Amino acid sequence: MVEAATVGRSEVEALAWYHTIELGDGLVTPGFYDHRSVAGRLPWPPSLEGRRCLDVAGSDGFWAFEMCRRGAAEVVSIDLEDPSRQDWQGAPADVTDRRARALQTSGRWEGDAGRTPRAFELARGALGYDVPRLDISIYDVSPERLGDFDFVFVGSVLLHLRDPVRALSAVRDVVRGQLLVFEPVVLALSALLPRTPLATLWRLDEPRWWTPNVAGLHRWLEAAGFEVLDSRAPLFQKFGPAFPRRPPLRRPTLADLWFWLFVRPVGGPSAAVLARPAH
Repeated sequence: MVEAATVGRSEVEALAWYHTIELGDGLVTPGFYDHRSVAGRLPWPPSLEGRRCLDVAGSDGFWAFEMCRRGAAEVVSIDLEDPSRQDWQGAPADVTDRRARALQTSGRWEGDAGRTPRAFELARGALGYDVPRLDISIYDVSPERLGDFDFVFVGSVLLHLRDPVRALSAVRDVVRGQLLVFEPVVLALSALLPRTPLATLWRLDEPRWWTPNVAGLHRWLEAAGFEVLDSRAPLFQKFGPAFPRRPPLRRPTLADLWFWLFVRPVGGPSAAVLARPAH
């Protein structure tokens, strides 16, 4: 811990926020997602006290600060500072206009370059946590760059990757204890085919790729060299105040109706999996 800095409401409101974070004195960041109610339902180890921890793709820092709150001796957060380095699907030029229209009407949150580190620094200062933030891709995680960790958290990043198993394999090289993965899953495929590993490919040209069912998420971990210890699903990632409350003014598709009638009120269906390197 370091001495907490005083943060004003105007400073918070001047930024767009991905995470909903309580900064103290009644000040809460208006995030795109609000993980406060689901954080306690994840299969955390009984204690993080004395452990060296890594938060992968930490964004505004909610999960890094949660590990600090749970007693971690050291927490390191990594993320990409430049959004242009993300894994875009790369659609051909003839779908550019369709993609632009889709992004304008999907309600998907997008931050500008440099937004995330500003938000992270402000929240870290307000909370008084000594958490270094490094500009490193999950693909480039290695013992040479970061050392080893007793505990690693990977939250809502695998769906943004072209190669989630390659990313998890890189993470495995730095895990000497346990890994906790918290990722969106396809609820229908998890219910209808619970033992068959499956995933769907996102239909738009965005930095978003595969969304698995729960069995698919387990299989990714096993393929990367992990052993599943605990799994909890479905868990729901609730949307925060920054997420639109009403659908866009256009003729809705069936996917739109499903999202705004069922997903928007309760949150995005997800699974949390605790694992360790297989021996």
